[in-house]
Amino acid sequence: MLAHIDSLEADIAAIENRIDEQITPFAEAVARLDAIPGVGLTAVQVVIAEIGVDMTRFPTAGHLTSWAKFAPGVKESAGRSKGNGATGHGNRYLARAPGEAAMGASKTDTFLGERYRRLARLRGKKKALVAVGRSILVITWHLLTHPDAKFIDLGPDHYENRAGTQRAIRRHLNALHALGYDVIVTPAA
Repeated sequence: MLAHIDSLEADIAAIENRIDEQITPFAEAVARLDAIPGVGLTAVQVVIAEIGVDMTRFPTAGHLTSWAKFAPGVKESAGRSKGNGATGHGNRYLARAPGEAAMGASKTDTFLGERYRRLARLRGKKKALVAVGRSILVITWHLLTHPDAKFIDLGPDHYENRAGTQRAIRRHLNALHALGYDVIVTPAA
């Protein structure tokens, strides 16, 4: 029994060495994709093995997400849902990697983690995982399409800053200016 375990460990080590040899030419892409929260080295290896680094096959990020089974299928008639809500045809082997990465990202204190928590409250955990997995694929498409692009996390407070008070002030000032008024804003004491 012990000899069988040693043999399995040797086989696993040989497979891992072979994977490392195959992925070495794509080291730069691996490093850029590994920066995405929740995406680990194994997920990057699966993504590169399934789609490669040449994104000319996918004209838009939507094409990639559809092929990876992460495009939501809307089957509705007269306000009633029909079917099982599956995301359609695609590469089921690729679909697993963003799903697992989304699960990892959901536990982080990043934009993707906050996106998961917001969507899970509104739509449920499963739909939130699919949405975050789709976001990871869109980020992947952009990083592989533009070789000079780097991943920059928006931060967990992105949603609060996006619709913060300064934005509301600018919007109201622009509306008043469009109506022909000049306004000087001073904070209340």
